Amino acid sequence: MPVLFTSHGNPMDIPLSREERTFWNTLFQLGKELKKNYEVKAALVVSAHWCTRGTFVNVSPEQQQIFDYYGFPKEYYDVFYKAKGSPEIAKEVKRIIPSVSETTDWGLDHGAWPMLMHLFPEADVPVFQLSIDYYAKPEYHYELGKQLKSLREKGVLIIGSGALIHNLPLAMKKMQSNDSSPYGWEMEYDNWVKEQIDKRNISNIINYQNSHKLGKLAAPTPDHFVPVLYSLGLMDSKDEIHYFFESESSLPAFGERSFIIKQ
Repeated sequence: MPVLFTSHGNPMDIPLSREERTFWNTLFQLGKELKKNYEVKAALVVSAHWCTRGTFVNVSPEQQQIFDYYGFPKEYYDVFYKAKGSPEIAKEVKRIIPSVSETTDWGLDHGAWPMLMHLFPEADVPVFQLSIDYYAKPEYHYELGKQLKSLREKGVLIIGSGALIHNLPLAMKKMQSNDSSPYGWEMEYDNWVKEQIDKRNISNIINYQNSHKLGKLAAPTPDHFVPVLYSLGLMDSKDEIHYFFESESSLPAFGERSFIIKQ
């Protein structure tokens, strides 16, 4: 089974159609390709928006939709995605990594369902989330990804959902003055990260806050960056990386580079 690292857009895009939002349509086309070429038994999402102390896996058979954004107009809360969970496969995560804790206290947050509703619009792929230990070192996340490799052989599509560039305070600083133009440094950092991925310089990506001068500016908090470490940890030497979405950011201090890992 392939592995994805994908942006989940931003909350402002949620009511937009696939005709209005190129990224949504890209996910839709990718989902059709995945279902045509693979038997996707379940999807596991490592979302930037489920941060915990310790690592948890959601084993609920029913998935509540979590609207974990605030202050938006009513139409942002009238979008529904009713996917089932996958308790049996979720419990397999616990068997593989005993230190992971099972829980039913979560569902699908906006790091998961806005992306999934275009990737698998029929909600016919069971899905569950793995939380991010906010306090763990980057190496921990990469090693956890490596330990989950066996799920790829069992029909599980594992998706790291985040953003390689995500500085919300800087984004809000511009957007509050109705300026959505990039700062100018975003493409430099995005191109550098792409180069590290292409060359398999995994140590530079693990050490992202110090291996480039813009690292701490691009990712001041770990939540949106570390999902890529899970995706890269799942990669085998025979795999190839294809970028299914790469464009100049539509927002300041934000990146949407997304890729698929497959043989």
